Amino acid sequence: MLNSFKHNDVICKFVGNLMKVSIEISLYPLAEEKFKTEIWAFIKRLRNVKGLNVVTNGMSTQVFGDYDLATSHVMAEIKHVHETLNAAVFVCKFIGGDRSEVEAET
Repeated sequence: MLNSFKHNDVICKFVGNLMKVSIEISLYPLAEEKFKTEIWAFIKRLRNVKGLNVVTNGMSTQVFGDYDLATSHVMAEIKHVHETLNAAVFVCKFIGGDRSEVEAET
């Protein structure tokens, strides 16, 4: 069952009763000697959340899953990083629906 609605010019899609979200995140710890350690720790904490699909590549991390589950854990991890590092920049994109499947060319 696939339904959608429009809220503030954003199309929100439901699969069954759960709204899905796709989040792309880039983390830039500033002035940290062990920046790779901080980035991987962030990714590993998200990977430990049951129900989230976390995919990484050389440029960003993508998180797919239930909207409430994904957004609450991503925001909690962003807060954790800001509490523990002197300075860190996050660049995030949030899009309604599950975009984990690559569309075939037409």
